[in-house]
Amino acid sequence: MAITFDTNVLLSATLWDGSVAQKLLFELIRQEVKIYSTTEILSEYQEILKRDFDFSDKEVSEIMEKVLTFVTLVSPQTKIKVVKDDPDDDQIIECALESNSEYLITYDKHLLHLKEYRGIRIIRPEEARGLL
Repeated sequence: MAITFDTNVLLSATLWDGSVAQKLLFELIRQEVKIYSTTEILSEYQEILKRDFDFSDKEVSEIMEKVLTFVTLVSPQTKIKVVKDDPDDDQIIECALESNSEYLITYDKHLLHLKEYRGIRIIRPEEARGLL
């Protein structure tokens, strides 16, 4: 099985002990499910860690070392334009497409509104925990 996390789910899973996203992450790791990301998604993740959570460069580097132990990077070859209200969200779908993810896990309302894209189910972590 292959999964793509959006940036907010990745933040929740790595920053908030006991969060639904973190519990899901731990379950996926235990089940050896592949979790995919891209350098663009991880760049946004790092930017948010610094800007919104005031982590130092050293702290961000340490967090990234941990993240890269469970995330597999892909480089999407296909560019899409699907999320009209928030075009930045297209990069999340591109990652899911490139990795052949069955699920895109997100809290983003623009992505959740799609529900499904080319066979990829777009769901919240709470729903994913019930399915996986």
